[in-house]
Amino acid sequence: MTPPVSQYDVTRLAAELRGHLKGSVDTGARSRALYAADGSNYRAVPDLVVVPADQDDLAAAVALTAAAGAPVTLRGGGTSMAGNAIGGVIIDASRHVNQILAIDPEARTAIVEPGVVLTELLKAAKPHGLAFGADPSSGSRATLGGMIANNACGAHSVAWGTTADNLRTLDLILADGTKLTVDTPDVRADRSGSDARRQYYASRPGREGELHRALQAFVDRHELLIGRRFGQFSRQISGYALHRLLPAHGYDVARLLCGSEGGFAATLQATVALTPLPAAKVLCVLGFGDSITSADCVPVVLRHGPLTMESINVDLVERLPAEVREAAVRAGLPAGRAWLLVELGGTDQADAASAAEKMLEELRDSGSPATASLVTDPKAQAVLWRCRTDAAGLATRRADGAEAWGGWEDAAVPPERLGAYLRGLDELLGRHGLSGASYGHFGEGCMHMRIDFDLLSPRGLTTYREFVEQATDLVVELGGSVSGEHGDGRARSELLTRMYGADGVRLFAELKDIWDPGRVMNPGMIVDPPRLDEHIRHAGPAKHRKLLTVFAYENDDHDFAQAQRRCVGIGKCRQTSGGVMCPSYQVTREELHSTRGRAHLLWEMLEGDVVTDGWRSTEVRDALDLCLSCKGCQSDCPVNVDMATYKAEFTHHHYARRPWARPLSHWSMGWLPLWSRLASTAPGLVNRLARWRLVKRLGGIASERQIPEFAAQTFTHWFLARGKQDVEAGRGKVVLWPDTLTEYLAPEIGQAAVEVLEAAGYEVILPDKQVCCGLTWISTGQLGVAKRVLNRSLAVLAPHLAAGTPIVGLEPSCTAALRQDAPELLHGDNRATAAATSTYTLAEFLAQSGWEPPHVGGEALVQPHCHQHAVLGFDADKTLMAAAGINAVVPDAGCCGLAGNFGFEHDHYDLSKAVGERVLLPAVRAAHPDTPILADGFSCRTQITQGTTRRPLHLAQLLAAALPKK
Repeated sequence: MTPPVSQYDVTRLAAELRGHLKGSVDTGARSRALYAADGSNYRAVPDLVVVPADQDDLAAAVALTAAAGAPVTLRGGGTSMAGNAIGGVIIDASRHVNQILAIDPEARTAIVEPGVVLTELLKAAKPHGLAFGADPSSGSRATLGGMIANNACGAHSVAWGTTADNLRTLDLILADGTKLTVDTPDVRADRSGSDARRQYYASRPGREGELHRALQAFVDRHELLIGRRFGQFSRQISGYALHRLLPAHGYDVARLLCGSEGGFAATLQATVALTPLPAAKVLCVLGFGDSITSADCVPVVLRHGPLTMESINVDLVERLPAEVREAAVRAGLPAGRAWLLVELGGTDQADAASAAEKMLEELRDSGSPATASLVTDPKAQAVLWRCRTDAAGLATRRADGAEAWGGWEDAAVPPERLGAYLRGLDELLGRHGLSGASYGHFGEGCMHMRIDFDLLSPRGLTTYREFVEQATDLVVELGGSVSGEHGDGRARSELLTRMYGADGVRLFAELKDIWDPGRVMNPGMIVDPPRLDEHIRHAGPAKHRKLLTVFAYENDDHDFAQAQRRCVGIGKCRQTSGGVMCPSYQVTREELHSTRGRAHLLWEMLEGDVVTDGWRSTEVRDALDLCLSCKGCQSDCPVNVDMATYKAEFTHHHYARRPWARPLSHWSMGWLPLWSRLASTAPGLVNRLARWRLVKRLGGIASERQIPEFAAQTFTHWFLARGKQDVEAGRGKVVLWPDTLTEYLAPEIGQAAVEVLEAAGYEVILPDKQVCCGLTWISTGQLGVAKRVLNRSLAVLAPHLAAGTPIVGLEPSCTAALRQDAPELLHGDNRATAAATSTYTLAEFLAQSGWEPPHVGGEALVQPHCHQHAVLGFDADKTLMAAAGINAVVPDAGCCGLAGNFGFEHDHYDLSKAVGERVLLPAVRAAHPDTPILADGFSCRTQITQGTTRRPLHLAQLLAAALPKK
């Protein structure tokens, strides 16, 4: 058990830190709740959270905290799956101590601060033809400091080594405030060179020399035991890397620090080695009937020097979004139920392909049953790699929706014994009635998996412990390591006695005391561990809270708590580029504004001991305030967290029976359909009034925003005045959904859609009465009104639904609301289900109709709407545009930043503009004047119109303009 860290005065320490640091020091409930969990199964509420402003702040925070006798927990991206980045005093280096200080292309090195995210380093190194050798799938949020602490590995470690192998120097601070630098030895050095290094370091003055003399005496006492037990294979990550101190390794103190999980010292900066990128790469995808068969061929593949050899199985592939699965098959995923992704390099494409062919030839000669596909196109390779990189999140749910967890996700064995390990593991899973989805670094014998443990009940936790102990014995019997990458932390430190024996574990404690006599540096990790089944975050009070909700949460067993358990903390939402999720985080870089941060606060609301006000919580309200409700997380998050829905649910309850407490914008923009209907009686007057600052202020609207003008004639009035048209082809009827924005603000889009649908041979009809999807009330958390509005609309649609008439929506957000929100709000209502299955985007409807669109040609810059990206998909639009000869250029802009009412609200204007300026608006300004700008979403068009000189079009308008004139 972990010995108690000496008692300390949190208030006094916080005051002292505030007096010395430029960064923030927070003891509030919100910050403590935000950092109570990481990417593991564990929860430990910190006493306070420190966000240092720079390296000096980081050093001062460590020294002052340690001097107070408080536990020091360094944190980077918070993606640890072992639970080694929670509890005590959290010092978050990711926010500001995150600079790439230098890159030396000739020396092939980079100097980085601990908060540098791996993808940022890769981006900076790529122009020089270089990369960092260790590249875990969490690289878009993993920091170099965290990678050093855990000795992270990744896909390319089979060729380029672990983080330790790519380290050159570390600048450290000890618990007592001593600063020192350690480096790695010359690999060519002999025993005499090792002795010279020892003498040099032992002669250093003060605490530094004392430390090195103690380390050398330690290794001299235990050299025989260390040589027998440590450094046996590349993925023996568990425990401390004691073998690095041996003469054969050149007294390598820097690499000893790698994998020490913050238990020895804190990294202030590091010099890392960069690896030359191969001139060409090919991806060979091998398909097998099961993972065991794929493991048996690993030794054959290894003989051909692969850059990577990664495994995935059918359980994960089946959980990918349908469009990704289909794209993977098109990209070259061969038949099978388990796959190895084998990457080979060469001097050019032909050389790389030749290497792959030689490997395949030997595989065939060995009798392997593998199917194979050789993929050379980089875009196709990227699609296939997504199947692997999303695995950690995808594996958290079984195909039937049951929850699965880490806890035994990181063991490794020598690669030649991997098949035996998988056979033993299968038998063990069967014995306990468990199942799991596996993936991993088969080239180094390391397999990750999520298993359907029951971590909610005492009986389930007993089974969990029994399984893990027996799995440990299996791994030890095969000469393996209980951790092959993620570190030991709370999940595995208790198991180290089974792996190394009591005498080996005593060495860890002895070494810990040399570095950290007070045992304040991340206590409980490796040395003095807690029980592995303690502090399981899922087993707390939250699991018993069955809240009455308005949304059904059908995919979460109608349980809001289970919906919140979707977020396992892997932090993909913390990526700073690419995808839609999470636009506010991509601007602010604050944990509070990540999807994970918001999910953690909602979970803490259910726990109730730190965030104590339930639905009335101001901590949760403030965290959700900058959520744009873009739904990007629903598709981009591997576990499909749907923060837009959670925000609507929370907001509904937060303001229940307190209408006066709602923001003004909830009344102005939340009730937009009603106000629009009234405004249509006198649009000219309303448009003049809307320019007044007072009107904007009364509506909670930013003064900088221009309120879009109401049309002189509504779409419905135009349609009725036009009268029934003769349609030549007679393909049948289609209901065109007159959403509020098309009806009152952009009727020209509805008119264009009518032209296109009629040209395609359909008779266009409108609902007999006014209809609305209720989205503005949903997004502002007025769910009772939204349900009433939807009920009325479905009653109007009932005859068309009964007749099987398709419904075409023009506004993506409204179409997505009918497709997804309506069935969740009106669960069990057959009309809502029928409407969801009968509703199409214009492109979906036309693409499957067989209609040949007019030739438009040329290039178009296209901004897909977030809700379309998340709920509806964009493939049909690409298909239809391609058929019209349009070269669609889709910048990786993510959300436009306006997001319905969000960007109009006075408190959100600056963030809204910043999101737009990140990619989209510069891309629009850079587009050629003759290039059409396409944006089907009204919000997207408004943001572009008000942020540039361009006037974007709906796809319906571009197609209509190309139709032959009658």
